[in-house]
Amino acid sequence: MKKTWAAYPYLFWIIIFTIIPLGLLIFFSITVQTASGIVFSLDNFRRFLEPVYLKVLMRSLSLAALSTVLCLLLGYPAAQFLAAHDLKHRNTMVLLMVLPMWINFLLRTYAWLPLLERKGLINYILGRLGLPSLNLLYNDFAVMLGMVYNFLPFMVLPIYSVLSKIDRSLIEAAEDLGADPALVFRKVVFPLSLPGVFSGITMVFMPAVTTFVISRLLGGGQFTLIGNLIEQQFLTVGDWNFGSAISMVMMAVILISMGFASKYETEQEGGGLW
Repeated sequence: MKKTWAAYPYLFWIIIFTIIPLGLLIFFSITVQTASGIVFSLDNFRRFLEPVYLKVLMRSLSLAALSTVLCLLLGYPAAQFLAAHDLKHRNTMVLLMVLPMWINFLLRTYAWLPLLERKGLINYILGRLGLPSLNLLYNDFAVMLGMVYNFLPFMVLPIYSVLSKIDRSLIEAAEDLGADPALVFRKVVFPLSLPGVFSGITMVFMPAVTTFVISRLLGGGQFTLIGNLIEQQFLTVGDWNFGSAISMVMMAVILISMGFASKYETEQEGGGLW
């Protein structure tokens, strides 16, 4: 009890930068501005149920889910390669995986423009080879490419962390019992790596579903995702009430996804064999 004063800076930080902003967000989401003043109402949430906004939500969820699946398909083999017990220069390769994350997020995304645009490097190479140019920018492909590129390390690192800690004797025991590599992976390696998989899915899906920089730069404003919609309500339209309501809905979606991931991660903690 004598050392509780050490927690005061942390509590002050939480109150100023978490509790108060969250309280303001809730207040704005359940109020509307009328001629007579501020009135408590759920009209902001009812407005979000309109088809045009639900379409934006579904598009955001589908793109985020697909990007998460792609990150998993690409990231799991990469994590396995990094976790290989006989791999030389492992720390250097992990550093190369983390290094792009040290660069500003906006710059990393903006760097794709000269590569994907109509007169960019990729189409220039295709032209030199006598192939037709491709429309690589301002579409779903470009947005998903930006998401996978920016969020792939968040999938690789948790899986790598878990795979690198797996007891090799379990794999050797399975091999001694006659299991081929595919069976060892399905019965031993993958079940033991599920905590890292669920952590990676959570860490990729959450920023992917709310991103607005990637869709603005690589999507070229051709379509609106939920992150762009929230940004527009606060910075362009000036409707903080509706923007807060959308933010609360997305917060609920993220908390639900985190709850499912946490539930399965807890169930698989320690790695039960199938």
